[in-house]
Amino acid sequence: MPGRVSARASTASRVNSKPPSEKQGARKTAASSGVTVPDEGPSSSLRTRICAIFGDVQRTTASHRKLAVSLRKVQEACCYEPAQGQKQTQDHAVEGDFNVEIVRCVTRLMGVKRSEPAGDRVVKFFGMFLRRSSEQDAALASGADLEETQSSPETPTTRLTSHVLSFLLPLLACKEKIVRYRATQLVAHIINCLDSVDDDCYHMIRMGLLKRLRDREPMIRVQAVLGLGRLAGNEGEDDQEDPDSDNEDASGLLQTLLDILQNDPSADVRRSLLLNLPLTPGTLPFLLERARDVDPAIRRALYSRLLPALGDFRHLSLSMREKLLRWGLRDRDEAVRKATGKLFRERWIEDCAGNTKAVDGTLADQAAPPTLDGLLELLERIDIVNSAGGHGIALEAMKEFWSGRPDYRDAIAFDQAYWDNLTPERSFLVRSFQDFCKGGEDGRFESLAEEKMPEVTKLAFFLQRYVNKLIESIQYNNGLAETAPEDTVEAEFIVEQLLYIAKALDYTDEIGRRKLFALLRETLAVPELPEEITKLVVDVLRGVCGNEVAGEREFCGIVLEAVAEIHDHLATDEPKVDEDESFHSARSDFSDATATNARSDNDNSQMDEAKAIKEIMINMKCLHIAQCMLENVEGDLQQNIHLVTMLNNLVVPAVRSHEAPIRERGLLCLGLCCLLDKALAEENLTLFLHCFTKGHDALQVSALHILCDMLTTHPTLLTAESVDPLVQKSAHKIFSKGLKASHAPEVQSAATTALCKLMLTSVITDEDLLKQLVILFFDPAMKENAAVTQALSYFLPVFCHSKRENMAMMAAVAAGVLHSQVNLADELEDDEEAIGLSVVGNMLVDWTDPRKLIVPNVASVGWDDAGGKGAKAVDGDIHLVLADSLLEKALGHGCSKEERKALLTMVGKIYVSPTSSPEKLQALSELVAEAIDAKIATDAATRNALNKLHQALGKILGDLEPAKPSIEDQGLEETRTEDESVAEETKIEADEHKIDDVAQDTLLEELLDDEHEDL
Repeated sequence: MPGRVSARASTASRVNSKPPSEKQGARKTAASSGVTVPDEGPSSSLRTRICAIFGDVQRTTASHRKLAVSLRKVQEACCYEPAQGQKQTQDHAVEGDFNVEIVRCVTRLMGVKRSEPAGDRVVKFFGMFLRRSSEQDAALASGADLEETQSSPETPTTRLTSHVLSFLLPLLACKEKIVRYRATQLVAHIINCLDSVDDDCYHMIRMGLLKRLRDREPMIRVQAVLGLGRLAGNEGEDDQEDPDSDNEDASGLLQTLLDILQNDPSADVRRSLLLNLPLTPGTLPFLLERARDVDPAIRRALYSRLLPALGDFRHLSLSMREKLLRWGLRDRDEAVRKATGKLFRERWIEDCAGNTKAVDGTLADQAAPPTLDGLLELLERIDIVNSAGGHGIALEAMKEFWSGRPDYRDAIAFDQAYWDNLTPERSFLVRSFQDFCKGGEDGRFESLAEEKMPEVTKLAFFLQRYVNKLIESIQYNNGLAETAPEDTVEAEFIVEQLLYIAKALDYTDEIGRRKLFALLRETLAVPELPEEITKLVVDVLRGVCGNEVAGEREFCGIVLEAVAEIHDHLATDEPKVDEDESFHSARSDFSDATATNARSDNDNSQMDEAKAIKEIMINMKCLHIAQCMLENVEGDLQQNIHLVTMLNNLVVPAVRSHEAPIRERGLLCLGLCCLLDKALAEENLTLFLHCFTKGHDALQVSALHILCDMLTTHPTLLTAESVDPLVQKSAHKIFSKGLKASHAPEVQSAATTALCKLMLTSVITDEDLLKQLVILFFDPAMKENAAVTQALSYFLPVFCHSKRENMAMMAAVAAGVLHSQVNLADELEDDEEAIGLSVVGNMLVDWTDPRKLIVPNVASVGWDDAGGKGAKAVDGDIHLVLADSLLEKALGHGCSKEERKALLTMVGKIYVSPTSSPEKLQALSELVAEAIDAKIATDAATRNALNKLHQALGKILGDLEPAKPSIEDQGLEETRTEDESVAEETKIEADEHKIDDVAQDTLLEELLDDEHEDL
């Protein structure tokens, strides 16, 4: 046991006790190398022991605990007087010597590179040593010292810490990044290892690390936030008292760190802050905001580390729970989705199941047994009534739950008592279980669903019971019932879940199928049935009737019978007349005739208005049922008498109605009918074009959707040779008008999506529309319409790389797109920034690169001798056409200097293939030579681009000249050569015999005839 603290330690451990010569030498060394190296002096046994310990520390972390004990013994020997009975050694060192030797070892650490693991081991060891030493010093501190100081006593470890920090803090501003990194790392580690530091050191550390938050090196900023994250938890009101301060103290440390969390460009810095900031009500929204961070590692850290350590998730708001689940389960990164699913099925369920948690917030060793109440509470906490339908996330969350919790799969049971007391949570639990069991690819859980789910007959009785409750609730809300049943919203949700369950059942059980068929037929004819449930009833009824043609006809007949019943029921219900209004006293007989007529006119107008409203409700209800039916029909319209009857008696009158709601819903039904009959689509194509031209925004969106579906189903409506050119032009015109509808983002996004679909399927192949799409993609104003940007980001590369003709279209419009971008940049205001021409050019060159075609063309795909499929050389004619158009544009007189530079830069990135057409290669080579002679390139970069392309073309054309011909061409060439040789020999012989007489000429002709016969 060491004795009392040595009296010599108080003077020897002061930093200011250095002689002036040592300070000057330190400053001189720091100015040269960035690290203050103190005067080492002669070697000693203390230095030898400490150096040996630090040398062993660098090898492995396994011996750090033992080495920390050894270094602590050395410290005690230097800082405490020997106990009674122990003799002091002759070379006994004081505390100041120990501190100097520690700083000497720390100095050597400052130059160690980040990639060297020995440096990290030393930092880790030194932090562990300070923590253990401070704990032992606190145990040795006497109660009298605490009473005198009323705070933490001064101990050898606190003096060592102050000594080391006084050495490290000036190095935080060193110009060498390695020194700044190691100094910041060690300071941050010391802060995280100790419970408290001196006030003076605290403010110095705070100021130094705050400056390192703006360091240009991300690795240094990471270490700075590691230290400041610990200090942020201790920030009090003192940091906000001086608003006139010239540093960042006035703004608050926590607010500064939150700003760094949101805006720092380095993902490592944001991740370090995410895991080290204190969890307070003020910081929690900023931390949860990182679920939308661009870096997947940060999003994964939030779901796998921060949220499990947060505690009970029920402290979060309902909207935040839903957002966290939706963002995590629909993340593009698979690791984030897995972490979110694990959080939901392991952490959140344990909070609801009542599992005891450890002190640090982690799960206890034993998980809570499966409980139905805990699972139902979990569903209630995520508000499944609002998050289970449409784009809700509850169904996806439960799919992850069932897949990762086999104990709940086996323990869950749906008995009679369960079905008799259905709640929204209970009904959704059954639906999610059935969807999971039947939705698997391998079908291994289908037997589990058959075991736990009721048969069709029982489900029909359960459905009938809860449908009756829903109708009673609706009638009570409408004033038609006296007793108040359960909540209408919950009753409607329960019926929806039961219908979803019925939709996935197997109807081989004929008794159950008939029971459910009769129930659905009866339910569909209820006038008060909500629209969502009506749609589900029609969908289930379609499955009950069967998929064959006879089943489809039966389905249409049953639905139209229900429509007729609803129409007759609502039409025969006369509005009730108030008895008080029909009563006339004796005095009314003597009233003025004018007042009587005015009242009569008023009553008639109110009755007419009520009758008109009722008629609209009747038609809207009938049209909705017809729309649901048409969405489930695939057969030919003319072959189904029920559909023809519905079209003539319901849909066509609705389209001709003067009431806008009826007319718009009638147009939707007519569009669905056009999908079933091509002739009907041809007749009404101009009608939908007119609806877009004259309609409001919502009607324009509906018209675009209908036109897209019609043209996709019947492509020949615009591509056939017999199509009227005016109709085709009108169709192209409405899409062009829709792309320009910047005042209506919904119309613009609908037009963009529809046109992308039609161009991908080659229904529309108009270059002007393609050019307009590309210009729209590069328009800076489109950043406010994310739907358009997302659709075009997918469409443009897929469109170009999927088909050779599409790529050729893009090459044809590339020069015009670049010219439009130049004009657009001139028209923008000062606060708007256009996309750079170099970026636009690079993307256009990439989209037209023939090497990126999925299947270049039929001729470029062949079969090798082994039978494998292999692609031949790429035909680069597309890039040649692009280069030709770019150079023609650059050689024109209307081309500006900026545009010409961008065009020539694109030319330098053209891919020239040896397999391209020789005629196009030669034409492009001549055009490049003309551009070089015209000296249109005004800078070195564009001149180099032209020269590079000219050299590439010259090399390919030079290689093509001595190329060997094919076998057939070679045979023809040999024949042609022999004929030419014979003709040349004949000409020579004729010249030699010109001096002969006429007899010799005759002989020569005979000889020539003999030669030709020999050949």
